[in-house]
Amino acid sequence: MEASIQFAKKYIEDLLSFFGLNIDVYATSSDGEVIELNIPSTHLNGFLIGQHGENMRAMQFLASNALKNGSFEVTRVSVDVADYKKQRADRLAKRAEGWMKTVRDSGEPMDLQPMNAADRRVIHKLAGESGIISESVGEGRERHIVLKPESDS
Repeated sequence: MEASIQFAKKYIEDLLSFFGLNIDVYATSSDGEVIELNIPSTHLNGFLIGQHGENMRAMQFLASNALKNGSFEVTRVSVDVADYKKQRADRLAKRAEGWMKTVRDSGEPMDLQPMNAADRRVIHKLAGESGIISESVGEGRERHIVLKPESDS
C-alpha cells in the first residue's frame, strides 16, 4: 500500500512540476482502497480544478493508469485541489436536503439532473441517512438519480 501511495504522490508532483508548481502533495489512504492526493491551494487552482472538476478527474485517471501499468496493489486515486471536492460535496448536500424535503412532503418521485459518480455517491449516502430511496438510472453522461419516498417502493 505504501509503495502505491508514494508512487501516486510522486507522479502527481512530477506532473505539477511541468506547470511550474513545485509543491508538496499530501497523500493518504483512509480505507486502504483509495489513495487520496490533496494538492494545496496555489495561484493555479482554477486551472488544476478545471471546468466542473474535469482537470482533477483527468489527473486521477492518469495517476490510476500509471499505477495499473506499474502493477501496484492499489490503483484507485482521488485528487482534490484546495479542498474543492469537500466544498462541492457540502454545497451539494445542502441542495439535496431541499430535494429530499420536497420528495418527503409531496410523496412524489423527483428526477435530478445528470451528475458524475462522485456527486451521485454523495446523494445516495444522504438519501439513505434521511429515509429516502435513491436510484441511479440512465447511461453515461445522462446517468442521474431518482429520489423516491420510502412508501413509494
